[in-house]
Amino acid sequence: MRYRLLVLIFIAVWGLLIVRLYHISIKSNYYYEKLAKENIERKSYLKPVRGEIFDSKDNYLAVNKLGFSVSIAPHLQNRGNELSSVVSELKSYFPDINETVMYRVYKKMSSPYNHKYIKVIDFISYSDMMRYYPKLIADPRIKIDTETKRYYPFGGYAAHIVGYVGRSNRKENRADKVVDIVGKTGKSGLELYYNRVLEGELGYVLSKVNARNQELEVLERKEPVSNRNIKLFLDMDLQRYIFKILEKRAAVVIVMRVTGEILAAVSNPSFNPNLFVGGISVKDWRALQNNLGHPFTNKFINAVYPPGSIIKMGVALATSREGKGILDEHEYCKGFIRIDKSRHKFRCWAQWGHGEVDLRKSIRESCDVYYYEKSLKVGIDKISKTLHDIGLGVRSGVDLPREYRGIIPNKAWKKRRYNLPWYKGETVICAIGQGYDNVTPLQVARYTAFLATGRLPVPRFAREIAGKKVKMSSRKINFNPVHMAIIREGMHDVCNDRRGTAYKTMSRLPIDVAGKTGTAQVVSIPQDVKKRVKEKDLAYFKKSHAWITTYAPYKKPEYVVTVLMEHGGHGGSSAGPIAAKIYRWLYYNGYFKNHPLEEVREELKRLKDIKEAQELGLDINESVEVR
Repeated sequence: MRYRLLVLIFIAVWGLLIVRLYHISIKSNYYYEKLAKENIERKSYLKPVRGEIFDSKDNYLAVNKLGFSVSIAPHLQNRGNELSSVVSELKSYFPDINETVMYRVYKKMSSPYNHKYIKVIDFISYSDMMRYYPKLIADPRIKIDTETKRYYPFGGYAAHIVGYVGRSNRKENRADKVVDIVGKTGKSGLELYYNRVLEGELGYVLSKVNARNQELEVLERKEPVSNRNIKLFLDMDLQRYIFKILEKRAAVVIVMRVTGEILAAVSNPSFNPNLFVGGISVKDWRALQNNLGHPFTNKFINAVYPPGSIIKMGVALATSREGKGILDEHEYCKGFIRIDKSRHKFRCWAQWGHGEVDLRKSIRESCDVYYYEKSLKVGIDKISKTLHDIGLGVRSGVDLPREYRGIIPNKAWKKRRYNLPWYKGETVICAIGQGYDNVTPLQVARYTAFLATGRLPVPRFAREIAGKKVKMSSRKINFNPVHMAIIREGMHDVCNDRRGTAYKTMSRLPIDVAGKTGTAQVVSIPQDVKKRVKEKDLAYFKKSHAWITTYAPYKKPEYVVTVLMEHGGHGGSSAGPIAAKIYRWLYYNGYFKNHPLEEVREELKRLKDIKEAQELGLDINESVEVR
């Protein structure tokens, strides 16, 4: 027994020795070989120049300012007062630099094993550096490298679209080698979504060095891949015009071709993205955070709102799928309905009702009772499925990051979220765009493009990426063509019939527009309130959100204009005038291809002595081009 125990111990000891010998002689060989190679070879990465972003007229939206970074040789803190001497010299040339930060960065990065220069100043402008450049490059303790700094010429006008670039964190550095070397990455908007394109590819110089890390010979050189630019469909003239007419009101506006190309997308209030490039100050960040208008939120994809009556065309289409002539049946509106034996009144916005209502009239006059009745015959699950199919409560696929999905509820959703059953009363409320319904403005614009054409497009900002044109896509969705035609007629009536909810603001345009208004309540109205308080008399945050979503021309649709005024009151009176001004701008700037230039010029002459021409920012003598 003792003999066997000694043999086992002997075998175990020799096994451990063999494993250790393998680890030292074979496995570790790769590590030490690599370490030895790094002692005689140095790989220096060449940073690519970040691609720039342009609008459709080649205006710069994101550019690179040329400048320089400053690095200091390692190990200076061990050589008397050399480090303080270098820092003092730099401070005398550039008084605005922070000495404390320079010392902290240097000491953090300096170690006996680091033989690389340590960057202590990220960016000095070209004009500031040129005065002292000859002196600095003559000092072997200082290294000057070319550097770029992102700059956004239009500031807040396109902040939510373009986004911004900021300093990278450890997680971002680990995920992307280019980001790790450059130290900056896209943080929001197109800068983030297309970061891998814009950042380019690293180059490098492989050099042979001596024991002091001095270059002896260049073994290999690869140039970086730079300037992968992106051109957008965006028209900054239109974008700035919309900001101007909105003034300081909290609103979202989207102007899009029916095929998905986005010409303008405004989320107001906005912010200045240049604040974030070098790191935002605590004061500026708090100002953004404390602003009740939420300027940092991209409201056309990252905020959700109850859609109100603009959802009604979708509910009608859900009803049309049921067949059996349900959508063709008229409903009688006496101002309210009751469900089963309940005494609760689900009221129409018109206190005395609309009388007998068909599909066209229900859209024109936005009758709530019509959709209450239809929804009870169809059910929430079928309504929810159809609304998802036509773009509501689902991501649009737009080329921006972190797009919200929104909510178009059904029975399973409520059970999953609240563990509660669904009630009929919730069905009728959701059928008029209230209750749990929440959508993004971009979803509404996309849904409107579908109503206009029968195709559901994928919205896009990017027109060309690194010189290659972006292919647009859309999906055909089939519904009863008779019902689709009636829905479009009803939307045309909204803007052109005297009984339409947007007639006053949309009927006198130089282009034939169809649309739908919506007034989405943010607070409920108690049953005992017989006479509603007027929107203008409500406190700001209790006012309804005002919607209008439109397309034009009516017969040959080209453009969608969707406007949401936060706490704006009624859609027709609050959002309608904004949409009308946008259509005038598009028309007088030659956007409608079906209208001859001569016709547009005649309209321009008519405006020659009218204030409206100035409001539209038009030069009467300037030639008009079709876009």
